[in-house]
Amino acid sequence: MAKKFLLINFAILCFAFLQAGCVTYQSVEPLPVIARPAIPPSYALPVPVGVYHQVESGQTLWAISRNYGVDVTKLMKYNSIRKPQELVVRERIFIPSSGSRLPVEPLYVSRAIRWRYIIIHHSATDVGSAESFEKGHLSRGFYRGLGYHFVIDNGSKATKAGDIEVSRRWFYQMAGAHCNAAGMNEKAIGICLVGNFDEERVTKKQFDSLVALVDHLRLLYNIPIYNIKGHKDVSGATTRCPGSNFPSAKLKKELSRREFAYRK
Repeated sequence: MAKKFLLINFAILCFAFLQAGCVTYQSVEPLPVIARPAIPPSYALPVPVGVYHQVESGQTLWAISRNYGVDVTKLMKYNSIRKPQELVVRERIFIPSSGSRLPVEPLYVSRAIRWRYIIIHHSATDVGSAESFEKGHLSRGFYRGLGYHFVIDNGSKATKAGDIEVSRRWFYQMAGAHCNAAGMNEKAIGICLVGNFDEERVTKKQFDSLVALVDHLRLLYNIPIYNIKGHKDVSGATTRCPGSNFPSAKLKKELSRREFAYRK
């Protein structure tokens, strides 16, 4: 009898365990896109349109969500953030966007700087990211870190091709450290594309991101298309940047096409 009782209890425990296991399995949601710990490739979902934001001291998830116009709960879901207080300074969080508008308005407005130009650069390297360039710039004495305002990635250094990274210089509206010629650091937005365009060509994803970003910025600050230049085209600059293969004419043609469409 005791043996039969034990067998019945064992069967009940096994059934309960299996039931609990099923419930646990069913309640597990798919891993979110661009979780803070890297997602294994087998679990990765299609990457949506968006940008990365590097958290600065004093920033809250609520303030960041308002700045970008994205719901706090969506930011938490996309970045595996369980509590808003979990933000870590210098952490990169992904900001999803509808793709119709790039959320790059700065956190602060500077009365000292009026953006009148956009200067485009290449990194002249095969690989790179905002983070790696910042380390290099700090080692060269750039005490404010990354000299560019934006970096457009090529898919190296754990980035996605076409990703737009926004630097602290932009969010705090600080002068750049990317083009001394003609005083451009104080009046020009600096955009760097990862790659060496003396030896290779801009990828489609990078070009599409560049067009979208430049078009948004020029409309936001009323910058004429003729004030959008490659670094080498700035008066007094002695450089090949952004490379002999950079499609300057194609970029301005696409911006002009969009301008014409806006006026129709």
